[in-house]
Amino acid sequence: MAKSFPHSFEVCTCKHVTLGEIIYAIKEKGAKTLEDIGNITDAGTCCKSCKNSQSDIGVEKMELYIETILNKFNKE
Repeated sequence: MAKSFPHSFEVCTCKHVTLGEIIYAIKEKGAKTLEDIGNITDAGTCCKSCKNSQSDIGVEKMELYIETILNKFNKE
């Protein structure tokens, strides 16, 4: 993630899930997959545009995807 996002940044606009909530799900709740994050936070369970660039629909692209966040933490 080249750009720095605050923990209050809303990653999933449909369900109003923030970056901080997704990081918490990964670090504290043990989320390892997109499905895990969806089950814990509800992120990516509505229109699914926030999951990854392939799922992104509409004119504007998301700035940050759940898959990108997940990959960053899975590499650590």
